[in-house]
Amino acid sequence: MAYKYSFFNDYSEGAHPTILEALSRTNMVQEPGYGKDSLSLEAVRLIKFKISSPNSDIHFVSGGTQANLIVLAAILKPYEAVIAVTTGHIFVHEAGAIEATGHKICTVSSKDGKIKPEQIQAVCDEHSDEHMVKPRVVFISNSTEVGTVYSKSELQAISDVCKRNNLYLYLDGARLGSALSSSGYDMTLSELSLLVDVFYIGGTKNGALFGEAIVINNDKLKENFRSHLKQRGALLAKGRVLGIQFSELLKNDLYFELAKHANEMSGRLIQGIKGLGYEFLTDSTTNQIFPIFPNTVIDRLKELYGFYTWSKIDSDKSSIRLVTSWATKEEAVDGFLEDLKTLATQ
Repeated sequence: MAYKYSFFNDYSEGAHPTILEALSRTNMVQEPGYGKDSLSLEAVRLIKFKISSPNSDIHFVSGGTQANLIVLAAILKPYEAVIAVTTGHIFVHEAGAIEATGHKICTVSSKDGKIKPEQIQAVCDEHSDEHMVKPRVVFISNSTEVGTVYSKSELQAISDVCKRNNLYLYLDGARLGSALSSSGYDMTLSELSLLVDVFYIGGTKNGALFGEAIVINNDKLKENFRSHLKQRGALLAKGRVLGIQFSELLKNDLYFELAKHANEMSGRLIQGIKGLGYEFLTDSTTNQIFPIFPNTVIDRLKELYGFYTWSKIDSDKSSIRLVTSWATKEEAVDGFLEDLKTLATQ
């Protein structure tokens, strides 16, 4: 179906032109394989500089599910489990990838997509003996699957409870750029890195053709990680293709510029939708927003625009998900708002 514009996701476009130009420019330069090329090594250097952590290990993989699967499978022993909210990507949208490795996901409920320290403690207290799985990792996303972000104090509190319970803290950064670039956000990339054992910097949803950069801060988790990559089919012979993308995204802060644009476009949508009197499912400051519309309006909008219906509110209303990207133009946003205004008055 031909839409006026698709708000389904933030990876419908290919890649930012700067990345395509760099791929073309270096195309015929011979390089070593498996991430040992000069392009990937430069990207590693840049990431270590950005996070102010020269001792962190950096590994590039093709996608977010692959990153989550490899990291968690590498961390967890057979009898250990991961704690996550019920909206967590590993629980809802990864086809049971973590469970397929033999590990249980202990879930807790959350209206805003964020896990609370007391919930983590409760899971640890509940799993008290050898007859139950042993929680070992806390999984969070920033931004979350419902567009919210963790403040510095919230992440610090989660980090503290993890340390008290001998848990690793792993952060899914598929939309990390959007979180760090959101309005009023109080944490830098380097500050965030200090509070987690492992995280990844998402490229697929922020201007890259594809790719994520796994950052391992905890020395206990570094050994033989490349063996895990190889076993899971993630150690790419042409790893250069991943490395150069992150080099281009980070060397002049293009990564944050693109994320800021996506957030500005969602902010423009929020302002217009609120101006028409509609409410939202969550208070999002990132590039995923969840307005609540009458079902009749949603049905008409779906004839014009691509988006997902997210959740049922009552018999008459539902929330939808609108996602803006690095490539979303103001005209697309304004067109949506104009059409919404027209439908709302019919």
